[in-house]
Amino acid sequence: MSKRRVSIEDIARRAGVSHSTVSRALRDNPLISPKVREEIKQLAREMSYVPNAIAQSLLSSRTNTIGVVVTSIADPFFAEVVEGIEQVARPAGLSVVLSTSHRDLEQEIAAIDNFHRRRVDGILVADSRISKQHTKQLIQIAVPTVLINSQAEDQLEMFHSVAIDDRLGAKLAVEHLVSLGHTSIGYLGVGDRSRSNQQRLEGYRIALAEAGLPQIDDWVAINDEDNIRTSDVGTGQKMLSKLFTAEVTGIFCYNDMVTVGALLACQELGISVPRDLSLVGFDGIALSRFVTPPLTTVSQPMLEIGCSAMQMLLDLVQGKSVENLVLSPFLVTRGSSTALRNDHK
Repeated sequence: MSKRRVSIEDIARRAGVSHSTVSRALRDNPLISPKVREEIKQLAREMSYVPNAIAQSLLSSRTNTIGVVVTSIADPFFAEVVEGIEQVARPAGLSVVLSTSHRDLEQEIAAIDNFHRRRVDGILVADSRISKQHTKQLIQIAVPTVLINSQAEDQLEMFHSVAIDDRLGAKLAVEHLVSLGHTSIGYLGVGDRSRSNQQRLEGYRIALAEAGLPQIDDWVAINDEDNIRTSDVGTGQKMLSKLFTAEVTGIFCYNDMVTVGALLACQELGISVPRDLSLVGFDGIALSRFVTPPLTTVSQPMLEIGCSAMQMLLDLVQGKSVENLVLSPFLVTRGSSTALRNDHK
């Protein structure tokens, strides 16, 4: 049989004082003298007293928990973002509770509502699809909320945000390929009509225009079957041949997982990377270093995104004013991209 939990009443009985005196002493109430407070705390330690978290949260109206909504726990991008969140949450004494939305708006709203009912102190939502048209559904959410890389064009003003500059990242990718002598550059995107996909496509087009290069429809391959995004690796595998047939010599892919799929397709088709085709990804996930060849990629500072979002949420919980944040990605050059060969020119 399990040992009974030590209660405040047990400590009061042992100390020969009232229940309320022990309760006040443990909460450092100034009505109790410092000497008595320390004696009661020492006794509580000796008796291995563990405070009741639920009771404490009812007293303080704080639960010391943060709700985090991500699209999928299988996506390595979010694993690093959540690590950044925990790096700030843990020292602040906050527990992180995770939920998934699977890029489904209704599941996302349900997860936020569930966290609200569980009385979390704050909510972080990654890749949010929530827009102004959902104001009525979320107006009762009085909990501080921060969006990470929101995918809505018209973000709710009641929420704060941390985002990456997707256009800049796409420009860095294309400018890198241009600097290597490539003039036929493709874009391989996903089909969920997300804001990041649109902005990376825009950045791709801006970089081509600035380099004086043509924009050809066949150089853009977006997997838009039913507008549903399933496997990013599968998308890369499926769409790569369309771009290679269009005779591009370099491809900027929506993210690293799409690039891994494109790399697998190249291996199946006997296309040598980077000898026959240069590939550039986006995100900078750990996996990008370990494939063959290792990926040139536009790296998002994932730990910084998580840390910044959690710090912003912490400031909001403490009643401080905050400003929305846009972080800059940076290019990491590895083995999947190289200078255009003369016989390709």
